[in-house]
Amino acid sequence: MYQWVLAFHLMAVICWFAALFYLPRLFVYHAMAEDQVSIERFKLMQRKLYRGIANPSMIATIILGLWLVAMAPEAYLGQVWFHLKALFVILLIGYHHMCLAHMKKLANDSSEKSHVYFRFFNEVPVIFMVAIVILVIVKPF
Repeated sequence: MYQWVLAFHLMAVICWFAALFYLPRLFVYHAMAEDQVSIERFKLMQRKLYRGIANPSMIATIILGLWLVAMAPEAYLGQVWFHLKALFVILLIGYHHMCLAHMKKLANDSSEKSHVYFRFFNEVPVIFMVAIVILVIVKPF
C-alpha cells in the first residue's frame, strides 16, 4: 500500500509544480498584454489553471504526504531532512497563496507589478523544487 500512496503523492507533486511553473508565466504574459481580448484570455487561463490543477494537486500532495508519514512515522519524524522538507512545503503553500493574490489583482485590473517582477517571481518554485528533491533523495541531514 505504501508504494501506491507514494506513487500518487509523486504524481500530485509533479502536477502541483507544473501549475506553479506555468501560472506565474501566465502572469508575465498578462502583464505584457496590451489588448483586452488577450487580457481576458489570460484571466480565464489563470483561473482555470489555479482552480482546476494547482489547488487540487496541492491538496492531494498534502493529504498523500500526511498519509505517507502516518504509515511510517519512524521513517520521517526523527529525520532532520524531513523537517526541512516540511518547512519548504509550508513555504511553497505560501507561494501558492501569493499566486492567488496576484491572480486576483490581475483579474481586477489592479496589479501594479510589471512583467519583469513576474519573471523573477516565476523562478521561485524552482528553488523550492531543487531544495525539496535534494532533501528527499540525498538526505544530507
